Amino acid sequence: MTLSLLCLAGDGIGPEIMAATKRIVAAACARSGERIELTDRTIGFASLEAGDSTIGDAVIEAALAADGVILGPVSHNDYPPKEDGGLNPSGVLRRKLDLYANIRPAQSFSGLPTPTGRDVDLVIFRENLEGFYADRNLYAGSGEFMPVPGVAMAMRLITERGSERIGRAAFRFAESTGRKKVTAVHKANVMRTSDGLFLEAIRRIAEDYPGLAYDEVLVDAAAALLVRDPDRFDVIVTTNMFGDILSDLATELAGGLGLAASLNVGPQNAAAQAQHGSAPDIAGQDRANPTSLIGSAAMLLRHLGQAKAAAAIDSALKTALAHPETRTADLGGPLGTQAFASVLVKLIEESDA
Repeated sequence: MTLSLLCLAGDGIGPEIMAATKRIVAAACARSGERIELTDRTIGFASLEAGDSTIGDAVIEAALAADGVILGPVSHNDYPPKEDGGLNPSGVLRRKLDLYANIRPAQSFSGLPTPTGRDVDLVIFRENLEGFYADRNLYAGSGEFMPVPGVAMAMRLITERGSERIGRAAFRFAESTGRKKVTAVHKANVMRTSDGLFLEAIRRIAEDYPGLAYDEVLVDAAAALLVRDPDRFDVIVTTNMFGDILSDLATELAGGLGLAASLNVGPQNAAAQAQHGSAPDIAGQDRANPTSLIGSAAMLLRHLGQAKAAAAIDSALKTALAHPETRTADLGGPLGTQAFASVLVKLIEESDA
C-alpha cells in the first residue's frame, strides 16, 4: 500500500520549507520501507494569480482523498476579500475536512537555550472549529458583525459536541502516551455559560479516565504559570482562541515558533501545519528554518501509523539541533534551509531503521 500525502506549499517561505520537508519525509519513509506518494497542488497567491481562488475546489477534493495533507504557511492577512477569491486555505481545510483538533506540542530541544532557562514539555489540545474565530465556525457562519456603524460585535460559539470531541481527544492522547495529567483551561468566572458548558463536557470525560489527574486553570493564570512553572502542565485542553494564544506562548518558552510542530486532526483526515507564518521578508533567500513543518510532518506520519518514519525524523531533528554546526542561521548556525535538510536526510539514512 502506498501512503498518499498532498503537499500545499503556500506563500512566502512556504515553497522552500515544503521542498525541505518533502525530502525528509521521503527519506524517512524509504528508510522504514514505506511506499509514499507526494503530490503537489497550488494554493495561496500562486493559485489566485492563476485565475482561481487562493484554494480551489480541486484542491479541497484532493485533500479529502489523500491520506494526509502537509500545509505550508499562507499570507492570508494580505489576501483580497473573499468575494475576490481571498480565502484562508487553512480555515477552509479545517472546515471541509472537519479538523476539530489542533494538537500543538511545546517541547524544548537539548542544547538549545530557552527564554527562561527552563525546559518545557507539554502538549496543547485546541478546539479548532468553534469559539470567536469567524472563518472556522462551522455552525454560525461569520462570528463578527456590526449591528450599527461604529459598533462591532463577535459571537462565541461553544457546543457540547465540540467540547466533548476535543476533550476526548486530549484524554485519549494523554493515556496512550503515558502523560499523567490533563488541565482544562477556561475563563468560566467571566464567560459562565459558554465556558461553563465546555467545562461540564470535559469533567464528564475526565470521569472515564481515573488513571489521569485532572484540574482546571483560568486562562490568565495559565499564561502566568507557563512562564513561572511550565512543569505544572502536561496536557492542556482548551477552546479555540485560548489555545491559539497559549500555544504560541508555550512554544516560544520552549525555544521558538520556528521549532514548533502542529497537527490538525479530524475523524477521517489530518493536516500537518507549521505554527509560524509565511515570513515574506526572507522568502527565496534560503534562510528559513524548516523545523516546524518537518516536525509537523513527523506528527502526521505518526498519526497515520508510520511510527518508525516519524521516529527517524524526530531523532534526526534532535541530533542536528543539538550541535551549533548543524543548525540554521536563526539558531546561530551556518546552514541555510536546504543544507539543513541535507543534514537531516544524511542522519536519517545513517540511522537504524
